[in-house]
Amino acid sequence: MPRLRTFIAVPLSRPLRQRAAALQESLAAAEGDVNWVAEQNLHVTLLFLGEVDVRETLSVCRVVQDVAAATAPFSIRLAGVGCFPNTRRPRVLWAGIEDGTEELIRLHQKIEVRILELGSYRREDRTFTPHVTLGRVKGEGDSQAIVQTVREHSEWNGGVETVTEVHVMSSELTRDGSQYTILGRGKLLGQNENGANEPD
Repeated sequence: MPRLRTFIAVPLSRPLRQRAAALQESLAAAEGDVNWVAEQNLHVTLLFLGEVDVRETLSVCRVVQDVAAATAPFSIRLAGVGCFPNTRRPRVLWAGIEDGTEELIRLHQKIEVRILELGSYRREDRTFTPHVTLGRVKGEGDSQAIVQTVREHSEWNGGVETVTEVHVMSSELTRDGSQYTILGRGKLLGQNENGANEPD
């Protein structure tokens, strides 16, 4: 059976993607070889599942729908810029999540527990850190200019929005870059601590 490169993500609204794309342009002014993520592909990854059998993606979608339905909508704020693993050896440039981090971590954990039960996913060794990947540094050249530009934008504020959906996505690498397809959607339908639905 065919296999799909699959991940689970929180989508970003167009206004937040546009602000993140403007940030990418500012960072790109620095000398450095970076593969920038296309604006339409910017998102917050909750889980990267790798190659998944097409038949198993249906179960993954059901898990996401179930967990999302029991989760109340919540707000996130994009703020700050940094790099993984560190500024001495930057490989990934990211925009941070300021508000909503705890909610994203809880959502990640709830989905991960259920996905592990399916047997089609192996837990990553690294700790989950909510972020939006902006670009990936290519090669091992001098990265001081990139690091300096990242530091200059450390106070960047990308804005606030309410998370209302989680998507199951497939990724196909083409000549024009990664092409994403939505395999399933899970709407956040839960209630807040007061028993009322969260506002949109």
